[in-house]
Amino acid sequence: MRRSQADQPVLITSAPESNDDEFDRRRKRYAVMMGLRALCVIGAAVSYHLSMLLAMLFVVAGIVLPWCAVLIANDRPAKKRAQQVPHTAARTELALPAGTDERVVDG
Repeated sequence: MRRSQADQPVLITSAPESNDDEFDRRRKRYAVMMGLRALCVIGAAVSYHLSMLLAMLFVVAGIVLPWCAVLIANDRPAKKRAQQVPHTAARTELALPAGTDERVVDG
């Protein structure tokens, strides 16, 4: 009986990242970006008295960052095409080869 391509084992080096690890990575990236947004809001409040231009830059960054954070957090890596394992010729030899020495094992 021959094995189909679907029955071939997945090479560990080509295995995709697990869904849990990928989700954790995206969640951390989202948290970092939202932390930067919080810093932008605080920066806008602090720099309001010093420079209106700087405060407006912080406000714009605070408006754009949540949008970018959501896009990046929801973006999953592209699915890769399954690489086909090269087909090896079926082995005709099913038993172990005979030993070269004269030892006999009694059961």
